[in-house]
Amino acid sequence: MIAAVTVSFLAVLLVLAAWRDDHLINSDKGVTSAEVLSAGTLRSAVIFVTPDGETHNPKTGVLYPTRLTVGERINVEYRRSDPDLVRVAGRDARVAIIPALSVIVVSWAVAIPVVWFLGSPPTRWFRGARTRLRAARARSSRDAVAG
Repeated sequence: MIAAVTVSFLAVLLVLAAWRDDHLINSDKGVTSAEVLSAGTLRSAVIFVTPDGETHNPKTGVLYPTRLTVGERINVEYRRSDPDLVRVAGRDARVAIIPALSVIVVSWAVAIPVVWFLGSPPTRWFRGARTRLRAARARSSRDAVAG
């Protein structure tokens, strides 16, 4: 269960980080053409020139790199004050939602049967939670009467 909660938390954090990066780019956006130097499903490298004549090859690659091919010319959006923060034009954090949800669903689809197999069926989880809730209410009412 701890692993499923941790994976779920990290997946949500990943989507939030993508939205943060998008917000930073949108607040100081520059648009230019770039060449794809290497293409992968998780990381693609690009090179582009900003209007001030500087050439940039972000070390972390481009955000949302799927379906790119080496040598392809693409439009990119970057943060003018930090040209290393760059994404493929027209893509944003919404492309991260489905993969993140998939990871969450798979982690829980694995965790629940494992916990159940180890001897803790969901009915016991709810029974235990109900018992703890009743005990907390009883303590609360005793404290109110005593106080």
